[in-house]
Amino acid sequence: MDDAFTLLRRATDLLPEITHAESWVTREDVREYQRHQEWELVLDLLMEIGDDCPLPSHFWSLLTEAAEQMMLEDSARWCDWRAGEVRHGTFRARLSLLRTEEGGRRTAFSGDGHLRPLWGIGNRAPNGERAVNVARLWVEQVPRMAPGESATVRLAPLSPEQWRHLRPGDVITMHEGRPAVGTATVIEVRPPVDPDHER
Repeated sequence: MDDAFTLLRRATDLLPEITHAESWVTREDVREYQRHQEWELVLDLLMEIGDDCPLPSHFWSLLTEAAEQMMLEDSARWCDWRAGEVRHGTFRARLSLLRTEEGGRRTAFSGDGHLRPLWGIGNRAPNGERAVNVARLWVEQVPRMAPGESATVRLAPLSPEQWRHLRPGDVITMHEGRPAVGTATVIEVRPPVDPDHER
């Protein structure tokens, strides 16, 4: 089994020769930090480049394994999430939760992908009634989301193919029981990058 440093070098090899993140970090910059053994910074830079450039899910799997070996649990979870998006597509929305007194949740929840609420996305059950679909939820920029708050979220559907009809501007509802506890406006839908191919 490769160690974390070898995994990070292999991930770096997957970068296109001319690539940079929004901060203008290049592949050669990453290699320079590797030479200085700044491994946590190397991981951070690779994640940053990966968020800006289309890369195969194998890239993210290498980062996930490296982060796990380095005991960087939050980074490992994010890299695993991104690997799933590359394989199954990206769904982002602006979510507004109802306040508790409006029938919303009573407590805040962690935004790191553990919550698996139901979503009303316009699908119908075989009997014609409205159906709901399961998707894990990742909140961008903030660690927790409380009743009455709004944030941009990423969704990882249990059955991604049932979400392909969504377009930016569509409104979907979040459920944790019969009534909705939040409303979200879709802001981005991207197809899988490499659904059938692992390098």
